[in-house]
Amino acid sequence: MPPLDPQVADLAPDEPTLTPYDQQHAVTYVRLLDAEKDNADWREVARIVLHVDPDADHARAHRCYESHLARAKWAARHGYRQLLSRGWPKAE
Repeated sequence: MPPLDPQVADLAPDEPTLTPYDQQHAVTYVRLLDAEKDNADWREVARIVLHVDPDADHARAHRCYESHLARAKWAARHGYRQLLSRGWPKAE
């Protein structure tokens, strides 16, 4: 099971395959997609889900949000197939 609230990097991966980062942040991606569906303010989502303060660094927070949301959408459209084909990683 992936962590429920892991720390995030400034930018999500931009690889053509699912990465360990993606697997670790699966719950984060779902939370981002849910927030977008609910038309949540990106600043609130950045603060709560990504733990980045848009008031302290607006540009960084927006890049982080956009990057992770784009990756969440990619994972929902394409990455899940890779996960299903190889299975969820075993806990160490």
